[in-house]
Amino acid sequence: MINKKNIYKFIVSLESIIISSMIPINIPIPSVENIYRIAEIPINYQIPTVIFLTLIISGEFIINVYSIYIIIGLFLLPVFFDGGSLGYLITPNFGYLIGIFPLIYIINILNKNNNYSFNKYIKYSLAGLLIMHLTGIFYLTIQLLIFNKQQLLFYNIGLFTLNKMPFQIISLIPIYLCINITKKLKRKNVF
Repeated sequence: MINKKNIYKFIVSLESIIISSMIPINIPIPSVENIYRIAEIPINYQIPTVIFLTLIISGEFIINVYSIYIIIGLFLLPVFFDGGSLGYLITPNFGYLIGIFPLIYIINILNKNNNYSFNKYIKYSLAGLLIMHLTGIFYLTIQLLIFNKQQLLFYNIGLFTLNKMPFQIISLIPIYLCINITKKLKRKNVF
């Protein structure tokens, strides 16, 4: 018998990951010329969404959903931030997409401990982000060695890790607030 609740969780999780990968983060900044100037931050909502879903549902479930997302992006639809298809395997971004698997695993350890103190959350989230970026850097290094483009390594590390990681770290705080609110609502059986 098929569990309808799991089907709904799967559909909502997959849609959330797909949609969040396509929406860049923009913030309004006061400006002299206009009322507000929109500044684009070089990340999207995908990593915060994955962390949130992992802590709300479970890591094992989100790994399955994320695997389907990768398959859809490689073989069916261009759902990744910069497109899709098998050609995406040779872009530097793909290593960071693969790095989300260990991120989910590390965040799920926090989920299994069921201890959502801010210090533990930050510790596990930072470890997950670090492993994700190290996986991306490793993939990038292998890729540049294969294509004999070693001179681009530090440029790409700056572009894909050093440029994005501070913003991803800052995004951990609103995720923590959302997780606490959601856990309280879950305990009250609101949803």
